[in-house]
Amino acid sequence: MRAATIERKTRETDIFVALELDGAGDYDIDTGIGFFDHMLEAFARHAMIDLKVRAEGDLHIDMHHTVEDVGIVMGQAVAKALGDCAGIRRFAHAYIAMDETLSRAVIDVSKRPYLIWKVAFARHKIGDMDTELFKEWFHAFATNAGVCLHVENLYGDNSHHIIESCFKALARSFRTACEIDPRAGGEAPSTKGVLGG
Repeated sequence: MRAATIERKTRETDIFVALELDGAGDYDIDTGIGFFDHMLEAFARHAMIDLKVRAEGDLHIDMHHTVEDVGIVMGQAVAKALGDCAGIRRFAHAYIAMDETLSRAVIDVSKRPYLIWKVAFARHKIGDMDTELFKEWFHAFATNAGVCLHVENLYGDNSHHIIESCFKALARSFRTACEIDPRAGGEAPSTKGVLGG
């Protein structure tokens, strides 16, 4: 079973994440930030991972620490669940349309983390959440999961649609890239024989 549980406690946040990569898209998420919960639920459902997240953070200051630290711990859990990545497809992409919006995510599950983020918002907030925090989550997730991730909103006007399409594009590309390729024979998807470095 490709699963992991990670707990991380600092003076700013207390985060618990449990996930199973070969799940059914079930989720149980409570970060104290409603819109953020909605995005993580969409990610779990469309990535077809089972995901439980509990986060207590210093929301009396702002949401930054909570959002970033959830990204860190989710990324760590993904890296642990993937192990040496033997037999995975590794590369994938997805385009997601939501009404007037189209977004794309391209991923390389390579143990070589990187983020390209080409997403802009017309509004500074969605609900109570600052839109600048979404890049922080994607960066923390990519860095700690060890994935190279390019996320781009190709066009769109509605900020809710823009970020939701980005999370769903990540989810669908992540799902495909992490699937076991029956033709790979359990080998690392690299001419080096290993991923990373």
